Amino acid sequence: MTDRVRGAEQWQRQWRWDLEVAPRWLLVGHTGTPQDPGEDAVALCADIDGLFVDLPPRPRERFTLLGCVPEGVLIAALDRSTHGAADSKRARLGDLWVSAKPGDPAERRGWIGERLLDVTVLDHRPSRAWPGCVDIELDGLADTYDRTDAIARPDDVTGFALTDPEDAPCGSCADVTGLFREQTEPPVPHTVLIGCRPEPPLLDAIAALPRSTEAALRRRRVSAQVGAVAANGSVTLLVDCVVSGTIVACEPSAHGAGLLDVTIAGDAREPRPAGTRGILDVWFTGRPTQRNLWSEYDRTLRHEWAGVALAHHRFDAPDRPAGTMFDLDGRFVTDVEGFYCAIGEAVNGPGGYFGWNLDAFADCLRGKWGVRTPFRLVWHDSAVAREHLLDGYDRHRHGPAVTLDYLLGMFTEHGVEVELR
Repeated sequence: MTDRVRGAEQWQRQWRWDLEVAPRWLLVGHTGTPQDPGEDAVALCADIDGLFVDLPPRPRERFTLLGCVPEGVLIAALDRSTHGAADSKRARLGDLWVSAKPGDPAERRGWIGERLLDVTVLDHRPSRAWPGCVDIELDGLADTYDRTDAIARPDDVTGFALTDPEDAPCGSCADVTGLFREQTEPPVPHTVLIGCRPEPPLLDAIAALPRSTEAALRRRRVSAQVGAVAANGSVTLLVDCVVSGTIVACEPSAHGAGLLDVTIAGDAREPRPAGTRGILDVWFTGRPTQRNLWSEYDRTLRHEWAGVALAHHRFDAPDRPAGTMFDLDGRFVTDVEGFYCAIGEAVNGPGGYFGWNLDAFADCLRGKWGVRTPFRLVWHDSAVAREHLLDGYDRHRHGPAVTLDYLLGMFTEHGVEVELR
C-alpha cells in the first residue's frame, strides 16, 4: 500500500508493482461522500470487469402526442402515414422538439424541453379526451446522453409546443406519454476491480463493509476516473471513463499476494464498448507507429479510436508553422468518424488527434492542436468521401449528415487550402 497520492502527482508518477501481471488501470477520485471531494489515487488494478461491455442496440421507444393540433411537417407526416402506413420512410418526421407552450409557467421558468430523435409517425386517431384534436403514435428515441438517464416532467407544465430542429412550428399537444421516466437500472449491475491494490481511500471504504448502517453505505461509495497504465508505468486519463457505485464485496485476488478483487454495485450508466479495450491495448507499449489501424473498425469504434487519440494527445508539442503541407489518406473515409481518424493522422501522425466531432474539429483548426492555419492539405482518394459523405439524415449520429462539401467549407473558413486528388 502507499501513502495518499493527491493532486496532479497521480498522473505524473510511474505506477508499477513487483508482480508477473502488469497493472493496467489507475482509479483517481474519492470514496465516501465528502462535501469537497478531492482527487486522490484510489486503486491500481490488473483489470476491471464491467468497464468495457457491448450492449444490445438501444431499443426504439413509443410516444403518444395526446390532444394534438398538428401543423407544418407534422401534417405532411400524418398524410403520408395515412396513405402508406406500411412504409416507415414515407411517414418519417425526423427530429422533434417537445417544449412548453409560449407563456406556460414552465416556459417562463426556462424549461427548454426535450428532443425526440428519428421520429416516425405510426398511427393517428381522433382524440376522445380532446374533441377536435388527434392522438398521434410515434416511434423514435428520446435524446439522452445515456440510455439509463431519467427525464423529469416539469411540475408546472400545462401543455406542449412541437417544433422541428429549425424551430418551425409543428403544432401543439395537451400531453405526451412515453417521454418522461425514472432512471433505469444499470445495464451492467456490477464492476469488479480485479487484482486491485487499494490506496488509502479505498481501504477506508473497504473497512466499512462489515456494517450496513447508512453511514457505512456512504463510506463505501466510490467515484473515480479511470486512467490507462502503459507498460512503462505512465498513466493517461481516459475521456469519459468512470467507475462509480457502492462496494458490496471484497476478497483476496488470484493475481498476486496482497491484491484484492473488489465488487462494486455500479451506478446507472452505460459502459464503454468492448472494443475500446483492444484500442487501448494498441497504446500499451507506446504510441502507434502504423497508420490506418482504425480502418477496419465500425463507426462506433472509430469514434472510440479518436477519443483514445485525444486522451494521448501531447499538449506540450509546438504547432507546425502556417503554410505546412499535409497528406490525408482518404482510402478509408467512408464516414465522418473515419474522416476524424484520417485528419488526426494527417496532421499529427499515426494515432494522432485533430478533432472527433464538428465542434472539436473547429477548435483544432484555430491552432494549438498540431498546426497553425493557414496550411495546405492534399486529400488523396477523395472520391471515397465524395461517395459516402452524402447529404441526408445520419441515423447513427441522429442529425444532419456531415457531407464532404461541409467539411471543405470548414477548411476554407479557416484558411486551409485543400487539394482533392
